[in-house]
Amino acid sequence: MIIKVCGMRDAQNIRDVESLHPDMMGFMCWNGSKRYVSGRPGYLPDVCRVGVFVNPTADEVLLKAHELGLNRIQLHGTESSELCRAIHKATGLPIIKAVQIESAHDFMQCSAFERDDGVDMFLFDTKSSGWGGSGRSFDWSLIDNYNGSKPFLLAGGIGPGMEKCVACIGHRQFAGIDLNSRFETEPALKEIDKLSVFINNIRNYEQNK
Repeated sequence: MIIKVCGMRDAQNIRDVESLHPDMMGFMCWNGSKRYVSGRPGYLPDVCRVGVFVNPTADEVLLKAHELGLNRIQLHGTESSELCRAIHKATGLPIIKAVQIESAHDFMQCSAFERDDGVDMFLFDTKSSGWGGSGRSFDWSLIDNYNGSKPFLLAGGIGPGMEKCVACIGHRQFAGIDLNSRFETEPALKEIDKLSVFINNIRNYEQNK
């Protein structure tokens, strides 16, 4: 299971999270976020670095990709499949397309990206008035309505005590989870002890399936 820890910024906190061996770390590249990374952090981890953007231009993504040494792009706004292709072409990086979920109907948004080679993964997040970071989970039973061919990450309000629920998700395209606000002492600062317990529990459940 992929474990992505998002909303990183502080150099020492990045080092501490890296010691827990997540598969991905996310960096907010949208200046409307409380976790916005305005410049290159004092330390960048040796894991897959994901830049999170909201309705950017290809040039904006390219600049941040160079600055942060990104390995993946996550698009969290209303980006079209055409823009996703343009960003993929400009950067050469695979794209995670976020889709906000409230009802079964919302999964229809995925069809526009099914034949898009640039988008190789979805992220299903809780629908909110903003662009993520609500700290709330949507009804996970809704993911049974996703019949696409691309794997997905699950986001939105995943926190301590939810390890077993996560480990029991049986959808064939379920690839992993995105962890953020429920593990923070303040925006962009993760609580390492809670995160460590959660990650260890998840991995134990996985091993014992």
